[in-house]
Amino acid sequence: MAQKLRYPIGIQTFEKLRSDDYLYIDKTAFLYGLRHSSGKTYLLSRPRRFGKSLLLSTMQAYWEGRRDLFEGLAVS
Repeated sequence: MAQKLRYPIGIQTFEKLRSDDYLYIDKTAFLYGLRHSSGKTYLLSRPRRFGKSLLLSTMQAYWEGRRDLFEGLAVS
């Protein structure tokens, strides 16, 4: 039987989302692409309530080298 994951309603930190087994749609391949591109400035514009805080939290964990949080994801 498959493990039932909870929806991350109101969860805005990548660490809490990953460590407490909430549902997470893996978009970390975009972080890898962003990191290895040649651009100097990026505008991260998204509509209200569309994951800006979670994206920044994910980026923070990525640049801090929190490998444990990315286990099983595209960037691992």
